Amino acid sequence: MEFALKPKNKTKHIVTEFVLLGFHGQMETQNFLFSLILMVYLTTLLGNGAIVCAVKYDRRLHTPMYVLLGNFAFLEIWYVSSTVPNMLVNILSETKTISFSGCFLQFYFFFSLGTTECCFLSVMAYDRYLAICCPLHYPSIMTRKFCVILICVCWMIGFLYFPVPIILISQLPFCGPNIIDHIVCDPEPLFALSCVPAPSIKLMCYTFSSLIIFGPFLSILGSYTLVLRAVFRVPSGAGRTKAFSTCGSHLIVVSLFYGTLMVVYVSPTSENSAEMQKIDTLVYSALTPLLNPFIYSLRNKDMKDALKKVLRLTAGLF
Repeated sequence: MEFALKPKNKTKHIVTEFVLLGFHGQMETQNFLFSLILMVYLTTLLGNGAIVCAVKYDRRLHTPMYVLLGNFAFLEIWYVSSTVPNMLVNILSETKTISFSGCFLQFYFFFSLGTTECCFLSVMAYDRYLAICCPLHYPSIMTRKFCVILICVCWMIGFLYFPVPIILISQLPFCGPNIIDHIVCDPEPLFALSCVPAPSIKLMCYTFSSLIIFGPFLSILGSYTLVLRAVFRVPSGAGRTKAFSTCGSHLIVVSLFYGTLMVVYVSPTSENSAEMQKIDTLVYSALTPLLNPFIYSLRNKDMKDALKKVLRLTAGLF
């Protein structure tokens, strides 16, 4: 653990790196975790990469619903890459250290990409609401231009939302200890390591987090409430089944992502052990991006056909 002396006060030290403890266990357990997480990471890259290629190269998928899905898959590649590579290095490392700047960069990208994901899930729910509740007006509302605008807004909100609280947290004095009992750099343990209490910054951070969690979530809830009301008015059973099938995949992804997210950031911290928080964080940061390609492709014939085409083209290259 490195400490640098503070020039003006030699009785205190400034933390220049943090120790991310990660998952506890013997060497055999650590090796198993490394292999498992590496397999999950590579499968996530391949699965989401295949969806991006399918949407790009299959003209049948050049519709707002699939363009949003392709961008969502692209987002998932970066989202999982913001934490998992460092997690893998950390498992093999003896010191398990991460630099001060590296910790806050991870914090920024992890939270920014997570915010972008919340926005995308909300926009995808709005797209399904328009398609099912306003089918006649859908082509005129969800135009290619409007779809591109929504995608750009999601990315802009994601990367412009968290810089202020993250910069404020980084300016807090950290004079030791520097041990974070987590798998990622998270605000709660960082506040605990600060030398001075910062209730106003803590309140701001939690307010920002609550708004970006509950804002899109309430939007998704509103969209699907209207969708369900419209679906139950459909007279034929076949029509209801078709409507549900177009929304089912998205609802599963929303449930997985928001379920674990709320356990970590909404439920009282004291009720969740450190190990449980690590598992929950791993689920929404690594497992959900892994499952998304399977959830969306297995329930969608057009996507399955496009993915088969991509696999055939890839196999032809080798």
